[in-house]
Amino acid sequence: MASLQIRDMPQEVYDALAERAARERRSLAQQAIVELAQVPELTRRERKLQVVEEIRERIAKYGTRSYTLDPVEAIREDRDR
Repeated sequence: MASLQIRDMPQEVYDALAERAARERRSLAQQAIVELAQVPELTRRERKLQVVEEIRERIAKYGTRSYTLDPVEAIREDRDR
């Protein structure tokens, strides 16, 4: 597993991370991993994989030709996310 060492971290960043870690009962390293995992580039990829899986499930359930998607319903569903 990869490792990361951070030098010259501003004290206020360290304090905020330590406070969150204490509140969540995690170590500083665990809290840093949790927060870094929420980087938009990572969550975007996760969401794309989820959408692909939803499409596969719809194809498995309805087939490729018999399933028709109502555009209005699709837009509402997307806005509700």
